[in-house]
Amino acid sequence: MVAINTAPGVVRSLIPARLDRLTWTPFHTRMVTALGVAWVLDGLEITVASSVTGVLSQPGTLGMSATAVGAIATVYLVGEVIGALFFGHLSDRLGRRNLFTVTLLVYLAGSGLTALTLGHGTGWMLYLFATRLIAGAGIGGEYAAINSAIDEMIPAHYRGRVDIGVNGTYWAGAILGTLGSLLFLNLLPVSTGWRLAFLLGPVLAVVIVFVRRHLPESPRWLLTHGRAAEAEQIMAAIEAQTRSRGIALAPVDERRAIEVRDEHSGYRALLRVLFVDRWRRSLLGATLMITQSFLYNAIFFTYVLVLTHFYAVPAANAPVYLIGFAAGNLLGPLTIGRLFDTVGRKQMIAGTYLLSGVLLTISAYLFDRGMLNAVTQTVAWCVIFFFASAGASAAYLTVSEIFPIEVRARAIAVFFAIAQCFGAVGPVLYGHLIGAGTDPGRLFVGYLIGGGIMIIGGVVEIVLGVPAERKPLEAIALPLSALPETAVPRAAGATTTFSPRRDGRR
Repeated sequence: MVAINTAPGVVRSLIPARLDRLTWTPFHTRMVTALGVAWVLDGLEITVASSVTGVLSQPGTLGMSATAVGAIATVYLVGEVIGALFFGHLSDRLGRRNLFTVTLLVYLAGSGLTALTLGHGTGWMLYLFATRLIAGAGIGGEYAAINSAIDEMIPAHYRGRVDIGVNGTYWAGAILGTLGSLLFLNLLPVSTGWRLAFLLGPVLAVVIVFVRRHLPESPRWLLTHGRAAEAEQIMAAIEAQTRSRGIALAPVDERRAIEVRDEHSGYRALLRVLFVDRWRRSLLGATLMITQSFLYNAIFFTYVLVLTHFYAVPAANAPVYLIGFAAGNLLGPLTIGRLFDTVGRKQMIAGTYLLSGVLLTISAYLFDRGMLNAVTQTVAWCVIFFFASAGASAAYLTVSEIFPIEVRARAIAVFFAIAQCFGAVGPVLYGHLIGAGTDPGRLFVGYLIGGGIMIIGGVVEIVLGVPAERKPLEAIALPLSALPETAVPRAAGATTTFSPRRDGRR
């Protein structure tokens, strides 16, 4: 059914149902590849920055103080928060496609300019901080725009595994960043090597910019923003590509049509959705995002200190252990991500959070008893974060799924910002507990705190989790612009009519 006007300003369309009935095609592969690189870039960027901080204080480079070097990561994280909030708002207003091009260019400029830090002194230090802020803003904006685009265009029965797998590729970037940093810092003069390391991301970004130019806007976003004709044109082109490969498309039941009106949703609507109509979902999203952010930042940003202080690993060899740690984080989402679509969201999210929390508690006991060495500690982290990584990726998926399309990118941005603020506490706390590396009992307490926090996340998922597996986005959260009588299937063969009161809309 082509989108039709049923009343002034109201459009009836089957586009969401037509998107969800598609099988996997090369179009989806291109889209996921082009958009999913955002997490690769973030993992690469943070790893490169962590790897080169040790040389930026040397006389042959920038001669920065330890405090100034440590502030580089803080400035980048602040940039991510600012970028997520600013570009998330624009993504809901102007469209996903416009923003995932702009945000990539912002990141490219920021990271590329970092490599052009040519001198030292206060002026150049401020320049370096400014470029890290810009690069972080680009990546933060990527999170909001791209999570929204992927979830809105991937068929419902693939959505969970794809989103979780894409988020997990952060650790592929961490591996690339580690290998690149080792290469540049050991084979080239230090003054040149750290600058070339910061160019790894921009080189990849330049390629992706051209790939993204050919991606369409989200038909769901167009439909709910009064651009039904454009949405229909893009949808028809996607279906034509599918049929051209000999894939038959099943007819779509007319009862799955959705009626929407052109209605702008500003910050007032966002606040109403987050803190009045859907406050339980907000509590769920905030809990999942905060708990995983605290654990990851605490462990990831202090792993080198643990290896060097407690296991006497030379600082130059520490990145090798990171590769093993990152591999465990990467394999989790890629191998068990499909279970979030088949077994279910609540079961898998709660299970991964609870299991990672329990395993961290067990490893904490072994650490305190002196039963681990550098290798077995890394193996323990790999096992723990095999599950924690899948759960953490599902936190982003959850926030993207459970709120209406008109505020989706802003909701992701808000919870991302909240998580980053709380996550910033982790490295400070764990760094204090590590101290001089003479008292493992202090860090033992820190590990118990981290494990307990993840267990809290799992319990909240059990109580408040949303069973969103294989369901249309409109059945999970009806668009604010949808008419109250719209019926959307909640599961195969079933429909539910949403009333204004139940949906929390005016």
